[in-house]
Amino acid sequence: MKQNRIFLSPPHLGCEERRFIDEAFRSNFIAPLGPMVDAFEQEFCQYSGIAHCLAVSSGTAAIHLALRHLNIRSGDEVFASSLTFIGSITPILFQDAIPVFIDCDRKSWNMDPDLLEDELERSSAKGCPPKAVIPTDLYGQCCDYNRIYSICKQYKVPVVMDAAEAVGASYFIQDGNWAGRSSFHSGKGAKAAVFSFNGNKIITTSGGGILASEDESLIDHARFLSQQAREPFPHYEHTEIGYNYRLSNILAAIGRGQLKVLDSRVHRKREIFKYYVDNLCELPGIEFMPEADYGRSSRWLTVVLISPGEFGVDREQVRLALEAANIESRPVWKPMHLQPVFKCSGATVGSGKKQYNSRAVRGNIAKDLFDRGLCLPSGTSMTEADLERVVSVIRRIAR
Repeated sequence: MKQNRIFLSPPHLGCEERRFIDEAFRSNFIAPLGPMVDAFEQEFCQYSGIAHCLAVSSGTAAIHLALRHLNIRSGDEVFASSLTFIGSITPILFQDAIPVFIDCDRKSWNMDPDLLEDELERSSAKGCPPKAVIPTDLYGQCCDYNRIYSICKQYKVPVVMDAAEAVGASYFIQDGNWAGRSSFHSGKGAKAAVFSFNGNKIITTSGGGILASEDESLIDHARFLSQQAREPFPHYEHTEIGYNYRLSNILAAIGRGQLKVLDSRVHRKREIFKYYVDNLCELPGIEFMPEADYGRSSRWLTVVLISPGEFGVDREQVRLALEAANIESRPVWKPMHLQPVFKCSGATVGSGKKQYNSRAVRGNIAKDLFDRGLCLPSGTSMTEADLERVVSVIRRIAR
């Protein structure tokens, strides 16, 4: 008899979502905007410690709104992580700008601050610094904010932090400028921060995101753009082109319920990571994504590196063995500089498909992590029996 499927990171509802949804139905607010959206924004501000929040339809929409506010234009360069999901990059293309993909480091798997600094120095010396930097907080771990913020401040380049995968994660400030707290939620301190509540994230609204900033004018402008840039007239009047990017009141109701269990979800994700470490760490050729010493990862997904020479089989063979047991796993993000849609990949695409201008700053570490990296099931509703099923498959196929 086939066993039930174990998914990578499915939604996990709490006890409050139904109450908030029922309240939204009773109030007859089911379309975009409404009291649930307002409350969700306010509650996320309180949780994250970021002063202003705008709830939108996706993390990608949030990045796009930030780039619009920053007046990113055709031909501008925007530096971004190579090891990321493409939704972090497409808003650059929406603005007809040019992405520059920065490799990651081994310490965090996130954007390498040394490479960022070198490339900022080189581009600034040529008189063409980037108009923004978009680092990605990968798999629940913050980038090295202290260094990235300091470097970008030196060159007066705004940071749009893609914290879509890092809701609930934190980092430790070193310079003491924000007295009174020793740690801060992911995204704080950037010109703008972006969060995702997609169905597979640590908490979900089924689909949605938040744009957050200390800059009230940025959020006000983004809010205006997200509502079709409608001017305050009784008729529909437009002096800018906007978008239909607001979050539904019903989805915001789900988000309010999910936000109440976020801390417990982070705790459970970290328990799941520890279970995998305790039960797989002695296998040769297995490494786990490290936790950088400057923060606390949410461990949104547990990610391992598999070295086939030592382990006996490669990452793809492990993935297929898990799939044969009805267990979902997934390779680490394929780096952007290797994606055929970008010219820097060196690939060619047929059928008249467009390739976009781009360039890469190294990329060998991101490629290695893609070649060997595998995301293991990490859903917070997993039982110990579920975890044992995953572990037993991996142990069985090891050398």
